[in-house]
Amino acid sequence: MTRFRLAYPLLALALTASSLSLNAVADTKLDQSVAQALPKLEKLYLHLHQHPELSYQEKATSERMAAELKQLGFEVTANFGGYGVVGILQNGEGPVVMIRADTDGLPIVEQTGKDYASTVTTVDANNNTVGIMHGCGHDIHMTSLIGAAEQLVKHKADWQGTLMMVAQPAEEVGGGAKAMLKQGLFSQFPTPDSIIGLHVSASIPAGKVGTVSGYALANVDSVDISIKGKGGHGAYPHATVDPVVLAARTVLALQTIVSREVSPLEPNVVTVGSIHGGSKHNIISDEVKLQLTLRSYNPEVREQQIAAIKRITAGIAMSAGLPDELAPVVYVHDDETIPSTYNDPILATMVKASIEAELGSDNVLIAPPVMAGEDFGLYGLTPEKRPITLFWLGGVNPKQYQASIDSGEALPSLHSSQFAPDYSLTIRTGVRAMTKSAMDLFNQKTGQ
Repeated sequence: MTRFRLAYPLLALALTASSLSLNAVADTKLDQSVAQALPKLEKLYLHLHQHPELSYQEKATSERMAAELKQLGFEVTANFGGYGVVGILQNGEGPVVMIRADTDGLPIVEQTGKDYASTVTTVDANNNTVGIMHGCGHDIHMTSLIGAAEQLVKHKADWQGTLMMVAQPAEEVGGGAKAMLKQGLFSQFPTPDSIIGLHVSASIPAGKVGTVSGYALANVDSVDISIKGKGGHGAYPHATVDPVVLAARTVLALQTIVSREVSPLEPNVVTVGSIHGGSKHNIISDEVKLQLTLRSYNPEVREQQIAAIKRITAGIAMSAGLPDELAPVVYVHDDETIPSTYNDPILATMVKASIEAELGSDNVLIAPPVMAGEDFGLYGLTPEKRPITLFWLGGVNPKQYQASIDSGEALPSLHSSQFAPDYSLTIRTGVRAMTKSAMDLFNQKTGQ
């Protein structure tokens, strides 16, 4: 995930010391109810934080989420689309509102220094021992989901309809939403009328929320390029076709996709994150491999990027005199492709109004879109075309945030080994924001 405070200084300037005060937050009936539930939710958060599991391995996490929802009276289906959990609560006639949280951790050794830090390790696919950490806030997401479920059950008299809680695995690898939808999330269960989610922000102070209308997160593609050549002795380069030189030309030429091919009004990124070739100082190799990440919002721009990469790499190889059998190979990892997240403007406006009513308008920010990816966007791209919206939940301790502004020192980002949200205030804010948003969606649809 991408931090946006430094890229958008006006947002940072707007969050002055006075605006960080929570005095504007109304002492609502819901706030009091969430405050009473907070000790139990904090305990759940600490458990989830200390027991993270990697993508496709979320067995114990899934079991805990299923147990929490069952205890609240939900009809629960476990192991759906992998280790996904779906909880359904029928509360009379009315719309179907789906709330989603993701459940997987990251292969990071936690270095926050907290007494509750994760010490979990595992062996990865390459037989390496790696740490596991909830470095992207999924433990906050799950806790907020359970907290919202508890409040909506407690206040059943204030809304009616069908509440659908989804604990989704494998978000970090872009596979969880695909798997749950493929298994029939919207056919085996009631099809949602609206879908909402939240994501912790490492650049917004706890107690505040950031909302986005329209594109919020980007298309993400992973691309491998194999550049071929004719190897030989480094002392006789004229007798070779050097793939390292071709790779260098390719890396530079790919930058013109953004600067000269795609409209400057269409945000997009082409980043070469890895380049490998050769084995010794005086040997010209036969192959160099590149690994790229592509980012965009518009699906047409995504297609333009991929087509341009194929054309540019082929053209450079041809200019070097390589035969067709040594043409570069461009491989797009379709299984890892994540579409952009487009927040339905009407739904985003409704959710923003609900959160402002609950938290106070001073605690709701307009956040910019980011080039990070999230498979939440898939829920809005099914044939049913259901409206979705995801909002940012501030996670930074307010004093730490202000100190960062004063000193100019960067805050730990999401996916950082040092990311440690102010979990108590963050959870309290997340539960209130999500509960009020869902409740208003039920009531606005039913005319109550």
